[in-house]
Amino acid sequence: MDKKELVNIVEALIFTATEPVSMRQLLTLFEVEQKEIVQALDLLDNSLQDRAIFLKKVAGGYQFATRPEYAKWIKQMNADMEKSRLSRAALEALSIITFKQPISRVEINAIRGVNSDGVIKGLLERKLIDIAGRDDGQGRAILFKTTKQFLHHFGINDLSDLPKPKEIEDLLASGEGRNLLNKVADRDETMESDAAPNQNDKTEEQPKAAAENETKGANS
Repeated sequence: MDKKELVNIVEALIFTATEPVSMRQLLTLFEVEQKEIVQALDLLDNSLQDRAIFLKKVAGGYQFATRPEYAKWIKQMNADMEKSRLSRAALEALSIITFKQPISRVEINAIRGVNSDGVIKGLLERKLIDIAGRDDGQGRAILFKTTKQFLHHFGINDLSDLPKPKEIEDLLASGEGRNLLNKVADRDETMESDAAPNQNDKTEEQPKAAAENETKGANS
């Protein structure tokens, strides 16, 4: 296959996809070696250097995104659109799960100092967290972990890209970390502005009844 044609096809696939396109998906479509697809992705990325969009690696795949400097314009255009924001309580619980996973509801409650049942239910409904199994201790508490949708939601490629808890503590202890929580909340609010123009909003699916019922009944 001609190199230019491969670049064009890859561009079309990523542009029309509603989720990040993985390397595995691309390999199943083309009878070429992985290095040729990597070269095509690099060529595509280089061709967008002076454009308002760029090729971004998210959740182990590739998608187009708008550059941050244009976020305010996109936000103005979509000002009347309903945004799906996470509350501060949800962000707090999600942060705990992210850095302590797998973790039980009781542990989350203990760290937050308040009951987190409603928050956990909301995160399950948004598919930002999922059930990771059960604890080996008494009561066999349900454990929670973050999902691929979590990575996609925050534009993260892998959990290893996140700062370590010690790094966050050091940052918060410094002057630079004073407004960190506000920045995290703002990142969630403007999340839609950073998405590619072709990314369509999706109606959130309800979690499986079995998982929801199990979560409601968990009490360790």
